[in-house]
Amino acid sequence: MRMTLAEKLIARAAGRGAVRPGEVVTARVDLAMIHDSGGPRRVEPILKRLGVGLWDRERVVLISDHYIPGDDPDGAAILRLTRDWAQANGVTFHDGQGICHVVLPERGHVAPGMFIVGGDSHSPTGGAFGAYMFGVGATEMAGVLATGEIWVKVPETIRLDWQGVLPRGVMAKDMILAMCGRLGMDGGRYQAVEYTGPAIRALGMQERMTLSNMAAELGAQAGLIAPDQTTAAYVAAAGGDPGDWADWCGDEGAVTAERHDFDAAALAPQVAAPHSPANASDVGAQAGQGLDVIYIGACTGAKYTDLAAAAEILRGKRPAKEIEILVAPASARDQARAKAEGIMAVFEEAGAKILPNACGICAGYGAARLGADIRCLSTTARNFRGRMGDASSRVWLASPYTAAASAIEGRIADPRNHLEGA
Repeated sequence: MRMTLAEKLIARAAGRGAVRPGEVVTARVDLAMIHDSGGPRRVEPILKRLGVGLWDRERVVLISDHYIPGDDPDGAAILRLTRDWAQANGVTFHDGQGICHVVLPERGHVAPGMFIVGGDSHSPTGGAFGAYMFGVGATEMAGVLATGEIWVKVPETIRLDWQGVLPRGVMAKDMILAMCGRLGMDGGRYQAVEYTGPAIRALGMQERMTLSNMAAELGAQAGLIAPDQTTAAYVAAAGGDPGDWADWCGDEGAVTAERHDFDAAALAPQVAAPHSPANASDVGAQAGQGLDVIYIGACTGAKYTDLAAAAEILRGKRPAKEIEILVAPASARDQARAKAEGIMAVFEEAGAKILPNACGICAGYGAARLGADIRCLSTTARNFRGRMGDASSRVWLASPYTAAASAIEGRIADPRNHLEGA
């Protein structure tokens, strides 16, 4: 029977030879990821009421990223609870090392063929590695932690095919914003989207992670990319086992529910206007919009690749005097690499304020939240009203390239004007 990648991954987890869209199956979970916000403080009371413990502590990864650095009483208390729970239960714990969606794969926890459940809406990031990964709430997560299983309705697959080669100054963030603009935030219909085509295969893993992460903004359950040599090399370098990665691809002729075609060569830098990622259009439509803050942060905008892109434009230049630049590297490892290569020095010389390796204001945490009437261009995944601070603030979404160019000009700007050869 010909199956899509999503169907193959779920069939394996369900111990079945094949599955079909619409079937409800019970899947065995290879890994459960939780964080300080939705993790111990939410699931432990449920587990206690049930009178059960963890089904397998070696298959649970806990990451503190929302309340880091714990600089207020509530945050400090939640971090203490998180650390105590980690020690008491003996789970793998990455404390203050960065955002969960970046730390999980960089520490070798994600590999092709896995079925993973995460306690966060952007858990589809794992799909970049040919793993089936999606987010659940605390109640469902407690069930997973207790049993190691979860039921899932086998999704249809929506194929998003990218032909051509991306132009200079255009990134994966522009690709996903363009998809949000065309399909809307419910275009994924809580099914599995699969990104295909030569433009996808040309991307490095951190760029692929941006696409899979923001499958959530398309309204999909999972955002999959079939693994290849690039995937295998990343997983091996992270200390994981890529296994028989070549087996994890959709069958020729497998039925998909929809297909949407995109031309990478024709794509311009994208900007999503307040207050939705679906308000995306070519940068020219928003160019000239005045700004107060540039935020280079989040799992979709401050990985090593993102930091390097922004620094490429900022190097040797001064930002507009009215602009405040905030940089929150997505992981401690990415920040260390960026520092070693002189990238962090570029931000420091531009007068940027360096924030902790954490979710920060992307998720409405921390002291740097946006104040009243602030206009911000952000590399985050979402720009919902009030998410990053005061409800009167306005947030535009863009790539790190566009963020850096806009910092220089003091208004939304086309990054291609600041890149040689673009």
